[in-house]
Amino acid sequence: MVLVLASGSKTRAAMLENAGAVFEIDPAHVDETAVKDAMLAEGAPPRDLVDTLADLKARNVAMRRPEDMVLGADQILVCEGKVFSKAETLADARETLKALSGKTHHLMSAAVIYEGGQAIWRALDTVSLTVRPLSDDFIEGYLEAIGDAAFWSVGCYQIEGLGAQLFTKVDGDHFTILGMPLFPLLDFLRLRGMMPL
Repeated sequence: MVLVLASGSKTRAAMLENAGAVFEIDPAHVDETAVKDAMLAEGAPPRDLVDTLADLKARNVAMRRPEDMVLGADQILVCEGKVFSKAETLADARETLKALSGKTHHLMSAAVIYEGGQAIWRALDTVSLTVRPLSDDFIEGYLEAIGDAAFWSVGCYQIEGLGAQLFTKVDGDHFTILGMPLFPLLDFLRLRGMMPL
């Protein structure tokens, strides 16, 4: 049996690799936007949304690879009741940072594992992050400095790098911020013999 990461996320792959996990990458091909839009239109709570998206990714790949253990993960950002998506343009990134400026937002990360076509494990964690008031000049300079990395994460920040400058306070797990509840995942993988005890 092989552990398969159903994601093209370089950050999630690096987390697993740095933790010593042996895995393959087989990205899921799902229309996340359509699912997110439909669930938001129905008034689904954010935690259901992020869990559903992680589940959908894992299930998508698990249908092709029922003999393997498939890991799907997703992350959403909620600020003052609004669910944010990854920025697609520089203008989107600018607006996201302006919306988060001077406020506390919540980042939710979910992970789901499928085996034999069935979900066998799931975890969800939430982190609260407080962004300092950001000037327009700072936002412009920051976006110029990080370049395309602004489009890699839902909050347009890379907290492990220059993004650390955005915050005054963070309550929660660092790995959840990076996109996956890693500690519960590692516990499960050890129980299943996929990592050393």
